[in-house]
Amino acid sequence: MQGYLHWPIAGPLIGLFVPLLYVVGAKAFGISSSFDHLCTIITPAKKKILINFDMQKNGWKLFFVFGVAIGAVLMQFILSPTPKQFLPDFYYGVKGYIILFAGGLLIGFGTRYANGCTSGHAITGLSLLNPASLVATLSFFISGMLFTWMAHFIF
Repeated sequence: MQGYLHWPIAGPLIGLFVPLLYVVGAKAFGISSSFDHLCTIITPAKKKILINFDMQKNGWKLFFVFGVAIGAVLMQFILSPTPKQFLPDFYYGVKGYIILFAGGLLIGFGTRYANGCTSGHAITGLSLLNPASLVATLSFFISGMLFTWMAHFIF
């Protein structure tokens, strides 16, 4: 598979990134907490007292998410010999965008309800031997498999 890092290389690189981030910057790896930063930015000033978020301490997370997005674009259009279409053609119509949007809302709700995303729980939480992260990771995988099985019959 040209244009991808083979899993025995990519997996250890991700695994080494977690302790490196702790050692170099004393920071925990995770994506969903960056949305707290976005919510804090767009919340009206008189309602900010309801949000318990330290923008100075956690401001790096927003840059991290932008870096992930920029890195994905670089991999897709610059480093890959031929850009790839990741979704089937079905998802590029109005119905497909509605399904993707609804799925994004459900994922966002689940992420906040689980107090973290898959990367935060499965990579950082499990590496810290957090029991709640084990439950969350198992839930992510089981619900993903169930939905994939059900989607096969629905679509």
